[in-house]
Amino acid sequence: MKIHINQQGDIAETEITINCKQISPEIEKIISLLRVMDLKLTGMKDNQTYILDVGKILYIDTVDKRTFFYTKTEVYETPLKLYELEERLSANDFLRANKSCIIHFKIQSIKADLDGKLLVTMNNGERLYISRQYAGDFKEKLGVK
Repeated sequence: MKIHINQQGDIAETEITINCKQISPEIEKIISLLRVMDLKLTGMKDNQTYILDVGKILYIDTVDKRTFFYTKTEVYETPLKLYELEERLSANDFLRANKSCIIHFKIQSIKADLDGKLLVTMNNGERLYISRQYAGDFKEKLGVK
């Protein structure tokens, strides 16, 4: 892979062009990383790449070493790892819920469970558990005691 940087003082906006024979998983990952900087993420669905606004993502989950974005009605796969997304999205109202899930604070309700876990109902009606390990951080960020 070759990288060329053309720095000019009179350029109004940064532009990135990717020249490739075909889109590979590595190229998908590069595109995803660039989109995070612009608060957009790319996700794959039905062999097509979609550009998603971060604000539409309800939660991110990892299943069988594959990472997925869940919106109100759709599911998209991403080549990014959960820890990469956690680092980039923590300032944008996303917080780790358990070892395989990051939740966006688009929730309807939150309920404490007997064993210290929290049960969260998302805006789309799905219910997710926040483990005891992350419950304190979650409550603190929400301002709940």
